[in-house]
Amino acid sequence: MKRLLITTGIFAPDIGGPASYARSLATYLASQGVEVSIVTYSSVTRHADDKTLPFRVYRIWTKLPWGIRHMLFFLRVLMHAHRAQGILTLNAVSAGVPAAWAARLTGKPLVVKVVGDYAWEIAVQIGHTFLMINEFQKSSKSGRIRRLDRLQRWVCRRAKRVIVPSKYLADLVEAWGVPQERISIIYNGVALEPVLASKEEARRHIGVSGNIILTAGRLVPWKGFRMLIKLMPQLLQVNQFFRLVIVGDGPDMAMLRSVVRNLGLERKVYLVGRRTSAEMARYLAAADMFVLNTGYEGFSHQVLEAMSAGVPVITTSVGGNREIVVQGQNGFLVRYNDEFNLVEAIKTLWRQTELRDHLIANGRHTVAAFSIEKMYEQTQRLLNELV
Repeated sequence: MKRLLITTGIFAPDIGGPASYARSLATYLASQGVEVSIVTYSSVTRHADDKTLPFRVYRIWTKLPWGIRHMLFFLRVLMHAHRAQGILTLNAVSAGVPAAWAARLTGKPLVVKVVGDYAWEIAVQIGHTFLMINEFQKSSKSGRIRRLDRLQRWVCRRAKRVIVPSKYLADLVEAWGVPQERISIIYNGVALEPVLASKEEARRHIGVSGNIILTAGRLVPWKGFRMLIKLMPQLLQVNQFFRLVIVGDGPDMAMLRSVVRNLGLERKVYLVGRRTSAEMARYLAAADMFVLNTGYEGFSHQVLEAMSAGVPVITTSVGGNREIVVQGQNGFLVRYNDEFNLVEAIKTLWRQTELRDHLIANGRHTVAAFSIEKMYEQTQRLLNELV
């Protein structure tokens, strides 16, 4: 492939997984001689870094009225689709629908990357459903959620190939009506730059003392941050120096701050907001353990980053987590929001030094199978095969 168009709903300077993935993949492909163009929704109309990138970025301002920005996005995608040999879209709705129409009109092959169920995520956030993702797939839908569900299914069925980062998501997409032979599993890779500092130095840098229980992710209901905060009084009885640090931002920020305040945990729980990859590495260097109490996870790069940084992991046995963590070998798996077993796992990990060392060593071995170079190479090979 010589010319590729990438469409995405987010790109730097906005922070998020698809933004960093789009930038890193485009940089790699450009180094391999591919001419890459990116069309993205953006919180800014232009950015100084765009001129230094080895590919072109075309931004559609998100503050434009609804409908107008979507039409401008589609026209820009259609314009560049004519020159491209293929289109890669990094979501199945906001960037995926325009890409699917452009691919249909120009006859270019479309590849879609799916990292979750967008309709379910929106339904949970607006209080339309309290079901978890597996139950949601079989539930009746109406209104906006029904439209979003149909759109993402239509885009995936139109695609020549759907890329997913886990076997769990491959099964989910297949249930949407996409033939198994058109689904490719390419696991996410990690490329965390290690921080050469002691735990104490890292703690001074982030401004948090004590023994840090770190967690991270978008602040949404299914990530289980509220439960971790509510567990802190019990955990402080195990170790009075435990501190819970939550990295991330999202719609639940105000609610979580209120829970911290109501429980009088202002000096025990820290909601630090979004952090860059480099800053996240500093938080991992300061952490004693990483706990991800999530009700859904397509494939967690945060778990891999923690393992890469030598931080023992406790997470839930949902989604793609079971494709990374082997119980008692490279981490602990518990049920989502299981208060008793979360506390017991944290207590066990804290008190048993040999077990911690065992999980850390095996975790680093696990990460070796998920290199970012392998992810790039598999993605490029797939794109070449489709052209």
